Amino acid sequence: MRLFIAIDLDDAARAAIGREQKRLAATIGDKRRSAMKWVRPDHMHLTLAFLGEVDEGRAAPLIEDAGADLPHDAFDLRFGGVGVFPPRGAPNVLWLGVAAGAEPTSALQRTVADRVRQHGVSLEARPFHPHLTLARYRNAGPADRQRVITAGVHDVAAIRVDHVTVYQSHLSSAGPSYTVLARANLRTA
Repeated sequence: MRLFIAIDLDDAARAAIGREQKRLAATIGDKRRSAMKWVRPDHMHLTLAFLGEVDEGRAAPLIEDAGADLPHDAFDLRFGGVGVFPPRGAPNVLWLGVAAGAEPTSALQRTVADRVRQHGVSLEARPFHPHLTLARYRNAGPADRQRVITAGVHDVAAIRVDHVTVYQSHLSSAGPSYTVLARANLRTA
């Protein structure tokens, strides 16, 4: 089973982010826009932990543990600002950053990652950087980084984070599809 754990977006945030994608595409220009594969807003989520392929025998207890309530208070998260990965050279990913709520998001990610690691699953070693992937470059050059920088920074959308979701990802030639396996609630007042 291909698994990941993420923060979900609501419909209003998805719509606002879709509008931001269109604005960025116009700023980047027609020639470069076609060199990118844009993520559909209905597929967007903020990934806290990508587990990859997990043997079905190990998956059930992991999913149960990952779906248990979390010892964190619900919080507001605001998306704004764009950037690219990797930090140098030609970009591979265009992302939307977290303008407010990065600290509680990172704390939540650490808790989720600790739960996953207790089940023997290895996660990426690189530092966590809360973001939404807006597009992937099919081919890019160093100048594409400058196009993103000139696109400007502003607030795009806000959400209330009161749970995280454990997903199974199904890959196909038509693109990914996601199945909800569990939901872990945060504390609410």
